[in-house]
Amino acid sequence: MPGKKGVKRSPPREVNNEATETKKIKISHSSHKTVPGLVLALGQGSVGQLGLGEDVMERKRPALVNLPEKMVQAEAGGMHTVCVSEKGNVYTFGCNDEGALGRDTSVEGSEMSPGKVELKAKVVQVSAGDSHTAALSEDGRVYLWGSFRFFNSSSQCPQLETAKQMVKLAPSAQKRSWLLGSNDHLVMLTIDGDLYSCGCGEQGQLGRVAERFSARGGRKGLERLLIPQCIRVKAKGSGRVPFRDVFCGSYFTLAISKEGHIYGFGLSNYHQLGTRSTNSCFTPQNMTSFKNATKSWVAFSGGQHHTVCLDSEGKVYSLGRAEYGRLGLGQGAEEKSEPTVIQGLSDVISVACGASVSYAVTKEGHAFAWGMGTNLQLGTGEETDEWSPVEMTGKQLENRTVLSVTSGGQHTVLLVQDQQKS
Repeated sequence: MPGKKGVKRSPPREVNNEATETKKIKISHSSHKTVPGLVLALGQGSVGQLGLGEDVMERKRPALVNLPEKMVQAEAGGMHTVCVSEKGNVYTFGCNDEGALGRDTSVEGSEMSPGKVELKAKVVQVSAGDSHTAALSEDGRVYLWGSFRFFNSSSQCPQLETAKQMVKLAPSAQKRSWLLGSNDHLVMLTIDGDLYSCGCGEQGQLGRVAERFSARGGRKGLERLLIPQCIRVKAKGSGRVPFRDVFCGSYFTLAISKEGHIYGFGLSNYHQLGTRSTNSCFTPQNMTSFKNATKSWVAFSGGQHHTVCLDSEGKVYSLGRAEYGRLGLGQGAEEKSEPTVIQGLSDVISVACGASVSYAVTKEGHAFAWGMGTNLQLGTGEETDEWSPVEMTGKQLENRTVLSVTSGGQHTVLLVQDQQKS
């Protein structure tokens, strides 16, 4: 893929509002990471998404990214990477054609190495999509920059107006406590358990826009899609359904209610939502394929056409499209419409997906990968597909434990920590 030239972009603007002025509350969620570590990158990096400088376009094994601080979170977007430091600073690198880096890259080559995003707030979490980035501050404000892509077009994220609308739609007590973004949509969870979404809704991934309005928003235009609004979910006899977690795939969303039920909406053309049909879901559906009295679900991650699931016992499951080994179910595995256990993995604490690749991190700090090997994202040093989990290896992983793995369109990013000397 040809490299893209970095462009000058205005930095994200800070938004003050009555919610933060009347009562300051430090938000928290189990997804907010606090253990500092080092960032490693591998795969294809023709537009700087590896953060290794202008001379490094690919790495077969994980390579150390030179950052000025230790990081507590690293997220791979489609063609860029976003990191959060232990002090709450945000650093970005990669493609900035549509403003996804949130900083000035007019100096040639500056997008190829990490650079700080100027935000007047301490950030506790970030998410990275194809061409956009979102950051959550410790007091519950969301900063958003870049672009959401729609069919044959794109739309710049309305930084200032978007944030104002979120305040108008949510009472002061409803701070955002978690945000999760994917290719071209963003979902936010409030401390009161409400879900807000914005971005592209063409496949139903916003969970609140009817199919007839999903392409361009109908009479309301893109405002219907770009301005975050609450996803209304009701259950029979219990009124509003509150949520505790939310997860995004490339074109779909999965959320866990406070009672432990799994709701999904968006693209399910390969049954990646666990639906019996292959029709898209434009409103949240209580997914019966995830109902099992013997386990509780704690995490999900979605690729382009598949989903990887983690239960409370540390077991990993997958469903959806099987090509290139992305399900991890062995050579010749076929498409799955229900969560199917992946053999050879145990004591897993987190899972992640790229478009056609999957990952798992164990309690002991080992990372496993499977799926398409074309872009060298698996850390095996080869371009061959892996149909079952293989442990990621390399010099930079020696005497280190893996804290997290995340994957973009052509690259993979790990957060690691040096092993404690006994």
